[in-house]
Amino acid sequence: MARYLVVRRFDVDEDEIPRLQRVFRERVGTFSDTVWEHSHVTVDADGLVRSFCVYQAPDEEALRRHASVLGEHQIEAVYEIAGDVTPDDFPPTG
Repeated sequence: MARYLVVRRFDVDEDEIPRLQRVFRERVGTFSDTVWEHSHVTVDADGLVRSFCVYQAPDEEALRRHASVLGEHQIEAVYEIAGDVTPDDFPPTG
């Protein structure tokens, strides 16, 4: 199954994220073909909340259907992940 990075911009402030997390957990059980791996959440100086989420999904359309159950956000971008690298992939030279 393909992996994707989904960039979202939320329509709520940082204090409302726990509520959205609860709503999301209640609704995602119907999407057995889309698997959330992990997310990074950022808040800029103006309070704009964004998330950068990694998912496994059969295709981008499945991801967009999955995202639609949450609401209160816009998808800014979806990227198919070509691969992963870690510091171990770049040993020190010397």
